[in-house]
Amino acid sequence: MTAIPARENDARQRADRRRFGAFAPTERVPFVASWSSEAAEQPEVTMRRGRLAYVAERPYDRDSNGILWRRVPSSPGRGRPQYGKVHFLRQRLAMDGLLCQVCGCSAREDAAADDGVLWLLRDDPGTWSEEVVTGHPPVCLPCAWQSVRACPHLRGGYAAVRVRRFVPSGVHGVLYRPGLPRPVPQDVGAVDFGDDRMPGVQAAQLMMRLEDFRTVDLEAECRARGLGVGGGGRVRGAGAG
Repeated sequence: MTAIPARENDARQRADRRRFGAFAPTERVPFVASWSSEAAEQPEVTMRRGRLAYVAERPYDRDSNGILWRRVPSSPGRGRPQYGKVHFLRQRLAMDGLLCQVCGCSAREDAAADDGVLWLLRDDPGTWSEEVVTGHPPVCLPCAWQSVRACPHLRGGYAAVRVRRFVPSGVHGVLYRPGLPRPVPQDVGAVDFGDDRMPGVQAAQLMMRLEDFRTVDLEAECRARGLGVGGGGRVRGAGAG
């Protein structure tokens, strides 16, 4: 994740329609990036009724499925942007609401009914199975083109995919095992919904399974929409999912 150059007319119009948590004065900073003001120590954990819990738990620490989420303050725009660090709450908001991970606006707006939502992936399509699981939220088309030109990770190679069917698949976080006097961190990774280990997880990010997708030519799409294009990152091999 890195700073994104300021966009012109369409970006200024989009800034007025941002969801909460997005902020016009810091448009160059991706929506899901953390800020130095958002660092916080995690509360003590315990085991309660057979599942991981905070010693002093609050109602909003869990989602509607009862999953315990990592606490993180939200103060975007304060302090220094931390481009390499994802803000867990905004990542979850972006994934759950299909918001662009860069500008925070809806990623559905530039997709025709049968096109699907746009995702940028760093994986080589040649390694994909019929389904792909990712922790990266979608992107809108203007931000996608800016990203492949500005982000060092994407300049090394990317695949743009339009996804017609997708479903939240699980969470990424810290898996604990029972211990004395407190539960002990055992592993860090993705855990699917329905997994017997989920009660012992402190979740940090929402994961999405992409089930029906096709790779697309990002530069061609940008030209078709009248967006200015120039040299971007290296496009990985095309294929269909």
